[in-house]
Amino acid sequence: MDTGLIIGLVLLLIIILIFVGMSLRQVKEWERAVVLRLGRILGVKGPGIIFLIPFVDRPVIVDLRIVTVDIPPQTIITKDNVTISIDAVVYYKVLDPIKAVSMVYNYRSAVLNISQTSLRDIVGQMELDEVLSKREEINKKLQEILDNYTEAWGIKVTAVTVRDIKLSPDLLSAMARQAEAERQRRARVILSEGERQASTILAEASQAYKNNPAALQLRFLETLSDISQKGGLIIVVPAGQELYPTISLASFAASYVKQQEIGQK
Repeated sequence: MDTGLIIGLVLLLIIILIFVGMSLRQVKEWERAVVLRLGRILGVKGPGIIFLIPFVDRPVIVDLRIVTVDIPPQTIITKDNVTISIDAVVYYKVLDPIKAVSMVYNYRSAVLNISQTSLRDIVGQMELDEVLSKREEINKKLQEILDNYTEAWGIKVTAVTVRDIKLSPDLLSAMARQAEAERQRRARVILSEGERQASTILAEASQAYKNNPAALQLRFLETLSDISQKGGLIIVVPAGQELYPTISLASFAASYVKQQEIGQK
C-alpha cells in the first residue's frame, strides 16, 4: 500500500476523532446546556451526552440546583435615624434555563444586586424596634420583591433569611440601661402592689379584731407561745385589764385538761 495513502488515512482518522471529541459534551444530572447555534438559541439539551457541531454550536451550562447568595453587611439608617448593619442569605434556583441566559446578562450578579438594594429599601422604612422584632416580616417582604424581579428571568427565590443585625456599642449600652430601668420600674410596681394588698388585708384583720376582742387576745397568746419557743428570751407582758381574763380562762382550761388526764389514769 502506498505510504502516502496510509499517512492520509491516519490523518483523516485523527481529524475524525478530534471532531467527534469536540462534538460530544457531557452534561451532569443537575445541569442543562442552552445551545447557541451561530448566536441563536437552538434549545436546551441534557442531561447526559449531547452532540454539538464544532465551531457552530456553543453551549451555556446552567446549574439547576439551589444556589446560596450571601448579602454582605449593609449599613442602613432606619426610619428613626439609627444606624445599623444587617446581612442576609438568599436561596434561589433556575426554573427556565433559556430565560436565565437570554433575559439577563449575569443572573447571579443580578440577584445579589437586587437583594442588596431591596434590603436597604425595606429596612430604611422601618424603625429599630420593628427591625429587631419583625425579622420574619422582613424576610417575607424581601422574598416577594425578589420574586417580582426574578420571575421574568426564569428564577425562583425559595427562601430569604436575615442572618445578623449589628448595633453600635453606644446604642447597645443605651438599650441595656433602658432595659435595666424597665426592670426596676416593674419591680417597684410589683412591690407597691404587694404593699397595697398587704395593707388592705391588715385593715380587714384590724377591723375583725376590733369587732371581736377575744380573738385579738387569743392571737396575742398565740404570738407569745411562738416567741416562748425561742430560748434565751425575756418576755415582758403588759398588765392591761383586757389581758388577764383571757389568761385566767386559758389557765383554767389547762388545769381542767390536766385533771381529766389524771382521772383517766
